Amino acid sequence: MEDQQIVALYFERVEDAILETKNKYGKILVGISYGILRLMEDAKECENDTYLKTWNSIPPMRPKMFLSFLAKVIRNISLDRYDYLHAKKRGEGEIPVLLDELAECLAMKETTLDETGLTEVIDQFLGALRPEARIIFMRRYWFGDSIQEIAKKMNCGESKVKMTLSRLRLQLKGVLEREGYLVLCQDLVQIKMRGSTG
Repeated sequence: MEDQQIVALYFERVEDAILETKNKYGKILVGISYGILRLMEDAKECENDTYLKTWNSIPPMRPKMFLSFLAKVIRNISLDRYDYLHAKKRGEGEIPVLLDELAECLAMKETTLDETGLTEVIDQFLGALRPEARIIFMRRYWFGDSIQEIAKKMNCGESKVKMTLSRLRLQLKGVLEREGYLVLCQDLVQIKMRGSTG
C-alpha cells in the first residue's frame, strides 16, 4: 500500500492504518530503535509506542514523507527510553560509544547553541559528502549501527569504516569551527537524531 493511502486511513480513523504501517515499516522501525537501545524487547515496545503516537498525531498532521516521520518519532521515543534506562549509569548500547567518538567535534560547555543553524550546517556537510561516506556517517550517527554492522551492510572491511568515520569527524570538526559552532557532542547527537532527517 502506498504511503498516501496509509495516511488517508489515519485521517479516516480506520485502525487498519496501524496494521498497514507495521506491515510496511515495522522491521525498519524496530531496527532504528534497536540501534539505540540494543534491547529487542524495549525496541518492540518503542515500535508499539510509535504506532500510538502516529495514531494520535495524524490527523491533524499530514506528513509528506511518511517513513521520515515514523523514523523521527521512533528515534525520539527510543532516545527518551534510553535516557530513562540509563539515568544513573552508563549503558552498554551504542550511544555512549557514539558520544565518545564525536568528542573530537566538541568544545566548551559555555557555548550557546543555535540548534536550527547547527542542523543546517550539518545537513550541508552531509550533502557535500560522497554517497558512500554519507551512508557510513548516517548509519553510525543517525541509526546507531555498530562498526561491524556498517562493514557488513557496505560490503567492506571494518578498518575502512573506522578510517572513513575518523576522517569525517575531523572534517565535521573543521566545518563546525569555521561556522563558529563550539558544541557539546551530547548536543550534537541529540540535535541530529531528534532534528533534521538529513
